[in-house]
Amino acid sequence: MPRSRPSSTSSTSSAEPAPASSGVPASASPGGTAPRFRRLRSPWAALLVWGLTRLWLVPAALKLPPLDGDGTLDPSVDRVYRGWFEVLSGGTFPAHDVSWQYPPGAALPILAPGVLPSLDYGLAFIVTAAVTDALVMAGLMWLVLRRGRSAAAPWLWAVALAVLSTVPWNRFDLQVTAIAMAALAVAASQRAWADRAFGALVALGALVKVWPVLLLAGTERGRRTRQAWISAAVAGVVLLAVFALAMPHSLSFLTAQKSRGIQIESVGALPFHIARHLGWSGTWKAKDGSHEFVGPGVETVSLVMQGLTVLALGWLVYWRLRSERSAPWMLPDAALTAVLLFVVTSRVISPQYLIWLVGLAAVCLLRRETSQRPVVWLILAACLFTTLGFPLLYRELRDDADPVAIANLFVRNGLLLVAAGLSAVRLWRAGRAGR
Repeated sequence: MPRSRPSSTSSTSSAEPAPASSGVPASASPGGTAPRFRRLRSPWAALLVWGLTRLWLVPAALKLPPLDGDGTLDPSVDRVYRGWFEVLSGGTFPAHDVSWQYPPGAALPILAPGVLPSLDYGLAFIVTAAVTDALVMAGLMWLVLRRGRSAAAPWLWAVALAVLSTVPWNRFDLQVTAIAMAALAVAASQRAWADRAFGALVALGALVKVWPVLLLAGTERGRRTRQAWISAAVAGVVLLAVFALAMPHSLSFLTAQKSRGIQIESVGALPFHIARHLGWSGTWKAKDGSHEFVGPGVETVSLVMQGLTVLALGWLVYWRLRSERSAPWMLPDAALTAVLLFVVTSRVISPQYLIWLVGLAAVCLLRRETSQRPVVWLILAACLFTTLGFPLLYRELRDDADPVAIANLFVRNGLLLVAAGLSAVRLWRAGRAGR
């Protein structure tokens, strides 16, 4: 996140406690907190929870006995990603595959398992995701133990990803989230090159999945914004040019989203789930790599959701014009708000979108001054209902319009809507208070 002005730096530094040797946040009062509770707040306890949950979840994703279930890997990895890998390995993008909806940088996590040729592709992909998870946890632990940041960050990463079950290790969203988290961590390093490196990492993340470009929303006024934005633009153009020259169809993603409808888990899908019980003549079908509603009213709701996305982006621009963003915690806070607004107004909300929110929320929690702490609890709760909805109740939602599955979706999306609204309100107040 951006370096603060000298006056802000000194006041922030003096307000932040030095890291305790035990790794317990200095804000915990030894006299007023039970020793057992203080131990639970330790980053080492978070690391233990991380290790224990991954000893269960990673083998479950790999389908290793006794957690092998039916013995088949997740279809996204075993069929979709494997198919993309075969096409990408041939030197071209899978432009004719309707499920390929991504910028050219998405080829990087899909091709990465190729560095493990001794493993089957599906197993190698999950291993690379597990390595990414471990690197993120190591980075959070380093920031807590060596930079005195809050232990709430590794705790959230350890617990929230576990709540999402095996989804994080069966999608490449873990990799792009790691890039976004690295960008925010670099921006906070106070080095002369931090803003340019931040911009370059944002560009790299945006070329894997578009959403990391929203990290630019909270950059500090003046020179710091110019450096970060110019760096992002230059890095993005250079990387796009490399892909365009190296592989055909690298820009096919620019038109891939035009025919997107309303995915059945999105906020826009909620009225159609009710309408199915009231005689609505529409249905769902597999389309553009997801399950979407088709029928009367869908196109109208799709246009409304796109309009809401534009309004959300307009609000972010207005906030930038009216806010003070020199505080070091404003950059990750703004990033979380921006991505939350994007998620709830999107025509698609896939379970893996929660990985983005968890990663950004963890970076917010590194700073004890963050304005987003209550929002994080809502995101954690949304993770639980997301897992209930997928995979546990997904078929009931899609095929049967089951009332329990619909109620679960309403609760999950309601939590995300409240989180987005609360996040925006708290960010606005924080930005105005700094003026």
